Amino acid sequence: MAKKPAHVSETPATQWLRQRGVAFSEHPYDYVEHGGTAESARQLGVPEHEVVKTLVMQDEDARPLVVLMHGDRSVSLKALAREIGCKRVEPCRPEVAQRHSGYLIGGTSPFALRKPMPVFVEASVLGLARIHINGGRRGYLVGIAPDILVSALGARAVHCASAE
Repeated sequence: MAKKPAHVSETPATQWLRQRGVAFSEHPYDYVEHGGTAESARQLGVPEHEVVKTLVMQDEDARPLVVLMHGDRSVSLKALAREIGCKRVEPCRPEVAQRHSGYLIGGTSPFALRKPMPVFVEASVLGLARIHINGGRRGYLVGIAPDILVSALGARAVHCASAE
């Protein structure tokens, strides 16, 4: 009898989830450079609105933070800054985001970040039944209940989505 693999991929993110007893499903797909959430949603056959991107940003003092946003929406930087009490928020340069998170761009997960950072989640993400979010490498999403973002990560809900 062939041995069934226990899981698709072990990453710092999946280790973090397992250590905390978080139930998740694994969803590998063929990573396409610059394909983004539209490509992963297409390959996995799920609505792009349920694919959540992990964005590493920084405030006016270059303090890093993470924003979790629907795949088919973008972040209103002004609205985010207003909600979190900052003067300005901007995306980190890719090499800076990688240094803060410990993940390659396109494979950034909010779980098991290299540096502790505050995590903010678009409030409407929390209203979904299930989300797909990066599992810690390119071409690999995990399916989880969105309330895990608050209970396990301490994510704070914000209203900063704008149409893509």
